[in-house]
Amino acid sequence: MTFSTLAELAAHFRTTLATKKYILLYAYNGTGKTRLSVAFKDAGKTADAADTLYFNAFTEDLFSWHNDLENNTERRLLLNTESRFFNGLRELEMDNRIRPLLQRYADFDFTIDYEAGFVQFHRDIRVADATERADFIKVSRGEENIFVWCFFLAVAQLAVDAEEGSAYSWVKYLYIDDPISSLDDNNAIAVASHLAQLLKRPGNTIKTVISSHHSLFFNVMHNELGNAVKYFLSKNTADGTYAVQDTTDTPFFHHVSLIRDLYQAATAPDGKLYTYHFNILRGVLEKTASFHGFGNFSACIRQAPDDVDGNVHARIINILSHGNYSLFEPREMLPENKEYFRRILTDFMTNYRFNPALFPEVSPVTA
Repeated sequence: MTFSTLAELAAHFRTTLATKKYILLYAYNGTGKTRLSVAFKDAGKTADAADTLYFNAFTEDLFSWHNDLENNTERRLLLNTESRFFNGLRELEMDNRIRPLLQRYADFDFTIDYEAGFVQFHRDIRVADATERADFIKVSRGEENIFVWCFFLAVAQLAVDAEEGSAYSWVKYLYIDDPISSLDDNNAIAVASHLAQLLKRPGNTIKTVISSHHSLFFNVMHNELGNAVKYFLSKNTADGTYAVQDTTDTPFFHHVSLIRDLYQAATAPDGKLYTYHFNILRGVLEKTASFHGFGNFSACIRQAPDDVDGNVHARIINILSHGNYSLFEPREMLPENKEYFRRILTDFMTNYRFNPALFPEVSPVTA
C-alpha cells in the first residue's frame, strides 16, 4: 500500500485500529517514524482534547538537564510541567509508580520535587568499608533514557487502568516510537517483554501502535503480540511517497530490505543520496561483520590494491555515519561522497552475494 503523505498513513492506521488492537511498524531512521507518530497524534487532537498518549523524541524533550555549571553540584533533570503528560504528579504518587519499574533496569534512585518540577538522582556508593549516598548525580544518556521510558510506562499503566474522569481517561491510543535508543540488546528484550505484559493486561481497551528501527526489539514484540498487524515502512525518495508492506507471519528480513533500499538509492536516476544513507550502510556492515565473526565492520570492506587495509573507506564511513545530521531535513551528500558510497556498497554486494532476483545488476557504479 502506498500513501502520498504521512497524514494519509496515520488515517489508515486509525482505520485499521477500528478492528485491530495492535500495529507493529518497522522502519529505519530517516524514513519518518517520529513524524508519523506526530501525524497520528494530531489526527485525534481537537482544540481542547486529545486521544493519543505518545512516546517519541518529543516526549524525551519534555525532560532537560540543569547541570549547575556554576557550582557543579546540584544537577537536576527538569520537567516541562506545562505538558499534560505531567498532569497530577503529586496526587498520583508518580515516584512510587516509577520506582518499581526503574529497579528492573538501573542501580540508581531518584526523588521528584513536585513543586519545583525537577528530578534529582542519587546512588549508593562504597567508600572504604562504608556505603555513602551520592546526591544530585548526573546519570548517563542510556540511564536517562531508561528513566524517561519508565516514567512513560508508569503513565501508560495509569491510562490502561484509568477510570472515567481520572487524569488519563482521555487516552484511547498509545503510540510508542523507538523506546530503546541507547540500550543494549538485553535491555531491549526486557523492555519489549515488560511492555507486552502491560498491553496484554486483562481489561485493557487502549489501541496501540509501536514503531522501531531495532530488529531485535521488533521481533520480540512480534512474538509477544502475535495477533498484531505487522508492517514494514519505506519511503520512495524519488516521489516522496510512503509504502507499508505486510510482514505476514514471519518477521521481515530487514537487512535485505535495507540493502535493497540502499541499492535503489545508489542507482536512482536522480542521483540523490543523503547523509543518513551512510548510517544505514554502517549498520549493515556491522551486522555482517558480526555474523561472519569479524571484530570490526572494516573487515567487510573490499580492499583496493592501493589501500591494503581498507583504511580510507573505513574512515569515510566512520566520519559520515557520526555526523550531527537532521533526520527531519536530510542533507544530500557531496558528489565525491556519493562516489565513495556507491563504490563501498557495490564492492560489499559483489563480495557478499544476494538474491539476483532482488538485485539484478550489481555492477560498479559511478557518481
